[in-house]
Amino acid sequence: MTRLAPYSGHPASASASRAGRVMPALGVGLIWLFLLVFLVYPLARILYDAFSDEAGRLTLANFVEFARDRFYLRSLVNSLVLGIGTVATTSVLGFAVAFLLVRCDFVGRNLFSYLTLIPIISPPLVGVLGFTFIMGRAGTVNVLLEDWFGLTRPINFVYGLHGVLLVETLHLFPMITLNVVDALAKIDPALEEAAESVGARRWTRLVTITLPLTTPGYVAGALLVFIWTFSDFATPLVLGVHDLLASQAYLNIVQFVDRRLFRMGIVISALMVALAVVFLIAARRYVAIKDYSSLSYSKVPRRRLSWLGQTGAIGFLSALMLLSFIPYLGVALASVGRGWSLTPFPVRYTLHYFERVIVETPKYIVNSFLYAGLAVGVCIVVGVPIAWILARTRLPGRDTLDGLNTLILAIPGTAIGIAYVRAFHFELPGVGYALTSLWIVLPLILAIRRLPYTVRGSYASLLLVHRSMEEAAASVGARGWRSFRDITLPLIWRGVLVGSLFSFVTSLQEASAVLFLSLGGWETITVGIFSFYIAGSANEAAALGVILIAVAAVSVIVINRIAGTRMGGMFG
Repeated sequence: MTRLAPYSGHPASASASRAGRVMPALGVGLIWLFLLVFLVYPLARILYDAFSDEAGRLTLANFVEFARDRFYLRSLVNSLVLGIGTVATTSVLGFAVAFLLVRCDFVGRNLFSYLTLIPIISPPLVGVLGFTFIMGRAGTVNVLLEDWFGLTRPINFVYGLHGVLLVETLHLFPMITLNVVDALAKIDPALEEAAESVGARRWTRLVTITLPLTTPGYVAGALLVFIWTFSDFATPLVLGVHDLLASQAYLNIVQFVDRRLFRMGIVISALMVALAVVFLIAARRYVAIKDYSSLSYSKVPRRRLSWLGQTGAIGFLSALMLLSFIPYLGVALASVGRGWSLTPFPVRYTLHYFERVIVETPKYIVNSFLYAGLAVGVCIVVGVPIAWILARTRLPGRDTLDGLNTLILAIPGTAIGIAYVRAFHFELPGVGYALTSLWIVLPLILAIRRLPYTVRGSYASLLLVHRSMEEAAASVGARGWRSFRDITLPLIWRGVLVGSLFSFVTSLQEASAVLFLSLGGWETITVGIFSFYIAGSANEAAALGVILIAVAAVSVIVINRIAGTRMGGMFG
């Protein structure tokens, strides 16, 4: 008698099961395809161009030529010195602000925690313009010094390498603050209490216990500060500094006459990418060799400062915020002022410049919001699944995916902008146009540049959702997309929103990458600011800057309400 095989179920169930396995695999494949095409391929192309000659043969001649050029070597040294100097100055300010906000209680602490976020979200190009209006050779400060004290020669506050250091420091110190605040919030108070029980004084506890435990957050922040400074070419150019790598990469690429200079621009860009990768690997290995297993978010009691301590804390933070907000005062006055020449302030005020950039040439604002919005859509579609893979799976290649996501933060915008020019300047099959001839390239490069913020925001929220909730849903038949939609997404929406909002705001202020790809009619706000300033129309540039500052301020309010001090997790 023939024995029948047991019935395995309804054919529809088997089909659904196969679909349940195929769809996630297809999604993972599409994510990898996106990263390979729009991240790995452009970087590989620019490295190939740097290591090849006009005939396409591999060679080291381009780098030998770079090494023999004293001007380029000086530019490399200046860039490294500027990056290290900025890390040093931002570390001092960032640590001081972080400790005051996390460990001390004083009047106005919540207000200062909000104000501290604004400089990093405001575009650096706007900041440097504001400094020239207030502290330039013919700016407010020098005019007042001449009127009050009979100053015969203006003081050079900002033009030169020292000015770039000042601008970058005041723009980037919140990067250190956010990461150190996030790290301080993860330190178990019992460790410091144990040190105190064996006689360790406050300074000893700080040096031997607290500071070493902030290393993961601090190293992440310091790396970003270095790379950000290393790759910024707009600030040095406005302040008259050309002997930096980023400035030379930009100047060599935008000229279309000398092929040698164009080739050297590519070589410099490849060198910047290589250095960024080296610094990233070194930072990750330095953190990896130490044990931070005791780190988890903890409730840390704040110490109420005495009246003298409160006076000192409020005075320090007020002076720092005043100096940080000088650019915004300058930009605001320039956006509405007429006749501001050799006078401390404008002699007349008007809204004509806002009318010109909003009504007469609205393309800058419309394009910026359109491109940033599309970029955020891509970041959500790609970034949330990446966060899920990193937090919930052990798929092959997971560590590589995490490394690529982190690498994006370290790649200079200048280099990736040039990489896109080299990688996608060919006719697409069936389209007849190169990707660089289509406006869609701008949202794509913005999405790649800002993807890590959406990933980190979503990932941080996923870590707070216990797996047991998803397992409980699976036990009653809710698996895959249904479990994510009904259980996980309602619990992580805050992190997704914060990461997406940060991606949106930073996309609006992106300058380094989009300047290389913007054609006529595609210009964004930052391109408009740069173009107006170069053309001598500083008031229109200031009006666009005020619009960016207003958007940044509103975004900071939302981000601060939702994420609070844990926003630093997006950078780590």
